[in-house]
Amino acid sequence: MQLPERPTGDTGPEEDDAAELAALRFSLVRAGLMQADLRASLHRLQAEHRALLDRSATPIPAPDPMPEPEPELELELEPIAPQIAQLDADIVLLRQLLAAHQSSTIWRAPEPLRHVLGRRPGVARNGRRALKAVWWTLTLQWPARMRARSITGERARADPVAPAPVPPPIPGLDPAPDPRHPTDPAPDPQPPTDPPLQLPTAADPLVSVIVPSYGQVAATLRCLRAIAGSETETPFEVIVAEDASGDAEVVRLEQVGGLRLVCNATNLGFLHNCNEAALLARGRYLLFLNNDTEPLPGFLDALVRLAEAMPDAGLVGSKLLFPDGTLQEAGGIVWQDATGWNFGRGDDPSRPQYNTVRDTDYVSGASILLRRDLFETLGGFDPLFAPAYYEDTDLAFRIRARGLRVMYQPASVVVHHEGLSHGTDITSGIKARQEVNRHLMLARWPKLLAAEHFPSGTDVMRAREHAKGRRTILVIDHYVPEPDRDAGSRSTMGILNALRDAGWVVKFWPQNRSHNDYTHRLESIGIEVLDHRLPMGFADWLIGNGAELDHVMTMRPTVAVEFVSDLMRYTRAHLSFYGHDIHHVRMQRQAALTGDAALAAAAAEMARLERRLWGLFDVLLYLSETEAAMVREQCPDAVVRAVVGFSYNRFRTRGAPPAELLILFVAGFAHPPNIDAAQWLVTSILPLVRAEIPAAILVLAGSHPTAAVRALADGDRITVTGSLDEPELAALYKRARVAIVPLRAGAGVKGKVVEALQQGVPLVTTPIGAEGVPGLSELVPVNDQAAALANSVVTLLRDDRSWSSQSALQVAYAERHFSRAALAASLFAALEPSGQV
Repeated sequence: MQLPERPTGDTGPEEDDAAELAALRFSLVRAGLMQADLRASLHRLQAEHRALLDRSATPIPAPDPMPEPEPELELELEPIAPQIAQLDADIVLLRQLLAAHQSSTIWRAPEPLRHVLGRRPGVARNGRRALKAVWWTLTLQWPARMRARSITGERARADPVAPAPVPPPIPGLDPAPDPRHPTDPAPDPQPPTDPPLQLPTAADPLVSVIVPSYGQVAATLRCLRAIAGSETETPFEVIVAEDASGDAEVVRLEQVGGLRLVCNATNLGFLHNCNEAALLARGRYLLFLNNDTEPLPGFLDALVRLAEAMPDAGLVGSKLLFPDGTLQEAGGIVWQDATGWNFGRGDDPSRPQYNTVRDTDYVSGASILLRRDLFETLGGFDPLFAPAYYEDTDLAFRIRARGLRVMYQPASVVVHHEGLSHGTDITSGIKARQEVNRHLMLARWPKLLAAEHFPSGTDVMRAREHAKGRRTILVIDHYVPEPDRDAGSRSTMGILNALRDAGWVVKFWPQNRSHNDYTHRLESIGIEVLDHRLPMGFADWLIGNGAELDHVMTMRPTVAVEFVSDLMRYTRAHLSFYGHDIHHVRMQRQAALTGDAALAAAAAEMARLERRLWGLFDVLLYLSETEAAMVREQCPDAVVRAVVGFSYNRFRTRGAPPAELLILFVAGFAHPPNIDAAQWLVTSILPLVRAEIPAAILVLAGSHPTAAVRALADGDRITVTGSLDEPELAALYKRARVAIVPLRAGAGVKGKVVEALQQGVPLVTTPIGAEGVPGLSELVPVNDQAAALANSVVTLLRDDRSWSSQSALQVAYAERHFSRAALAASLFAALEPSGQV
C-alpha cells in the first residue's frame, strides 16, 4: 500500500497552529494506513495457509471466515504482532494530541474565521499570502525567500513529480513494492528498540499508584510510559503487582527505573492482588489504575486536587475514553436492580454533562483514588466479589455509607482499552462473574438501592449525580459570571454558590452560549454550563429536560424576554426572576443626568418590558427592600421579595491605617454611570482633595476602561489599572487609605460599596451609592456635593482615629448583613416561603 507523503512548505507564524494540526492528522492517517497494510499481510498469510490445507490429502472442514492461526503460522506472524501493537498505541496517542490541540483556546478562538475562509478558499489563500508578505517584510526575509523559491522552481522543472516515500519493510514480511523501482531490493530491516523507561517517582510519595497485572507486559509498559509522560507535579510511586501469570516477558518490567515490581508466588486473582499490593503502599492516597489504561497529562494532579479540596470526598474517579477518543464513562449510574450504566458511553466527551465535577453512584475501578487509611479501615475490596466485578461499586457504596462522597473528576482523563484484561463476553471466563456479582450486590444493598436509586433508565439528570431527593434548578444569565470583573457577576455567583451549598443540582445556561476560563471555574465546583458544546437550542433542551426541573431562575429583563415563552410552554417548574436592579430606573436617572433624549426613550421602553415580565413569574427577586417596594407599587399582584445580593466568607479587620495616601475607586467601566462617576471624581472632587493634600494619589481600578476613562490617567498621580484578578484587587485594597464611590446615577445595591465595607477600607459615597443598604449613612459619609465628599476624603487621609473607627464599624456591619449565611437565609426564604430548602 502506498502511503501519503507529508506536505511541506514555508509557513509564517500565522499558520503554525494549522500546520501543527495538519501534521497530526497526517501522522494519524499514515499510522492507520500502515496498520491496515500489516493486517492485510496477516490476512494474506492466513489465506495461503488455508490454501495449503485445502490441497492436503486429508479432507478438512471449511474454515471460519477468520480462523485462529495454527501454531506454525503464529511463528511466522510473531514478528508482526509488536508492530501492530505499536501502531495501535501510536494511533491512540496521535488522536489524543489532535483532540488536545482542537480543544485548546488558541485553536477554538478563530473557529468562526476558519469557517468563513473554508467556504471561500480563494480569499483564504490570498489572505495567507498577504500575511506571509507582511511577515517576510518585517523580518527582512524577502531576499532569502526569493532565492529559495528560485531553487525550488528549478528542481520542480527538472523532476515535475516529487516521489512519495515508501515505508520501511516490516520484519518478517515481504517489503511493500516500490511502484517507481519494482526490482529494488528491500533494505535490511531494523528491529525497533524502545528507549529505557524511567518513572519520576518520589522517595516520600503522596500517592501510591497500584497497577495490577496478569501478563500482558506490552500493555503494562504502555501504561507505565504514559504515567512517565503525564507531567505530574504530585509526588508518587508506582507498584506493579504481577499476579503469577507465568509470562516470560515479565522480566522486561525489571528494567523500568523507579518501579516497584511485586511478583506473586501464586495467582491471587484481581481483587486479592489489589488488596495485597495496597499493603505495600507508602502514600497517603492509593490510586488503583488498570494496566490496560493510558493516563493523559495532569490526570493524577486533578484527582488529588479534588480530594484535597473536598474533605468529605471519599473516592474520586477519572473520565475514561475509548482509544478512538469517544467517551467510555463519565461516572457510573447504578439502578435499583443493581445493573449499571457507564454514563455517556460512546458520546462526545467534550459535552457539558461530561465535564462537570459531581457526585456519582460509582466510578469504574480502572482509575480511582482514595485515602489509604480509609481503604484499610474498610478492609479493602470485599473478597465476596472475588475474583472481580462489582468490587469497585461495592466499595463506593461502603464509602458513601460512612457519610463520604463518591465523586467524578472530568479533568482527570484516562484512555482505557476496555476488555483487554478480561474480554467482553459476559457468558464465559472471569467476565461471567459480572452477572453473579450483580445479584450479590442486590442482596447486600436492597434498602439503599430502593431508597437512593432510580428504576432502570429513568430520571437520568438526577441519577447521574446521585441526586434522588435533591432539587434541580436551571439558572439563566447573559454570560458565565466573571466575578472579578463586574458586580453583577459577583451577585450571580453568590446565588449559584448558595444553591450548590444547599445541595441543589444546578445547571447554568449562558445567553451568549460562550465557553471560556470562567466556564471551567463553574464546572470545577459542580455547576454544569450548557454552552455551545451542547448540540441543541434552548427549546429542544427544555423539551427533553423540562419535566426534571423543579425551579428556573432567569436574570435581567433583557435575558428573560428571550426565554420566558419557552419556559411557560415546556416546563412546569417554579419560575423566578432575579432583576439585579430595576433597569428602567437606572436608565431614567442616567438620562436625567446627561439630558440624553434617546436614553430617556429607551428607559420608557424598558419600563414597559419590565412590567410585562413581572406578571409572568411566580416570584420576583431584588437586592433591597427599597427596590422591592418600588416593584410592588407598580405591579401590586406580583410576589416580590428582597434578597441579599452580595456575600463573603471572610471579612478584613484592619490594623493601623496604611501610610500611602491612596484613594481607590473600583468599578466596571463598561457601565455608563461608572464612567460619569470617574470623570466627576477626577474633574471636581480630586482637585479639592489635592488643594489640602497635594500628595494624594488616585487609582481607578476595574474592567473594560473606555477611552474616556483611560484619558483620565496622569502618570503616578492617577492610575487606570484595567481588569484585575482577585489577589491583585485584594492587594490594592490593602494599600488603599480611602474607598470612594461617587455615583450620580444607577440603581440597586452597589457591589463596590459592599466590597469596601467587607475590606474594611473607610468609604465615602453618594446617596445613589448608598441606595439599598439600610443605615449606611450612620456609618460612612454620604453626600451628593463634590466639596462635602472631598472634605470627608481629606479627614480620612489625615485622621488615624477617624479612619480606625469607621473601618471597624464597616467590617462589623458587613459581617451582620453580607455573610454567606445571610444570603442563603434570604434566598431560600424567598424561594420557599415555608422556609424549607
